[in-house]
Amino acid sequence: MTANLSSPLVVAIDGPAGAGKSTVAARVAARFGLLNLESGAMYRAFALKAIQTDSDLDDREELGRLAERTRIRLLPAPLGNRVFLDDVEVTKRIREPDVTAAASRVSVHPAIRQWMVSMQRQLGASSGIVMEGRDIGTKVFPDAQVKIFLDAAAEVRGQRRYQQNGPGALPAESVLEQLRERDRRDRTRAESPLQPASDAVIIDSTDLSLEQVVARVEAIVSERLGAGD
Repeated sequence: MTANLSSPLVVAIDGPAGAGKSTVAARVAARFGLLNLESGAMYRAFALKAIQTDSDLDDREELGRLAERTRIRLLPAPLGNRVFLDDVEVTKRIREPDVTAAASRVSVHPAIRQWMVSMQRQLGASSGIVMEGRDIGTKVFPDAQVKIFLDAAAEVRGQRRYQQNGPGALPAESVLEQLRERDRRDRTRAESPLQPASDAVIIDSTDLSLEQVVARVEAIVSERLGAGD
């Protein structure tokens, strides 16, 4: 059932890599009839553009020029959003390890984050959304009606990401090492570092199942906004 609100409902879900944000956001969006606006997929799509154009991932001016000629679009689908980069579908490609690593590097540049925030706000202005990322409740939608910070122990998040990558991917130890490095960059970057919003509900999913996490978030949405069942 779609939430009955006088203004568009914004549910912000933040947290580190491997915390389960994407899956939870998709489930909650479907439950309340909202658009699942994936910030991570958008950064990955831009990172893929940088890879395709052989751009320097550490050159903020070059990336800024690249952003000016980049178009990213999300299309809701039964199994999650389809992601389009300049009208070409890249849904599967952006989940590959090289794009994941590149997304972490391009996302630290203030100009890129500002460009992305502007685009995300435009996409979320016309309808209710569930949006997951690392600075949604603090930067992108600071006035979101519901803010969740989803976390878990690094070892648990690393194992989840390892299982998600599937056979033939990096060994579990390497995945955990990359995740910890991603955490370090996300938490120490100058622009919008990863941290809970002051009014966010913090959920530690280390010892929780996916169903338990989803149920808690749905209960928060229903309780705070009177969405009902």
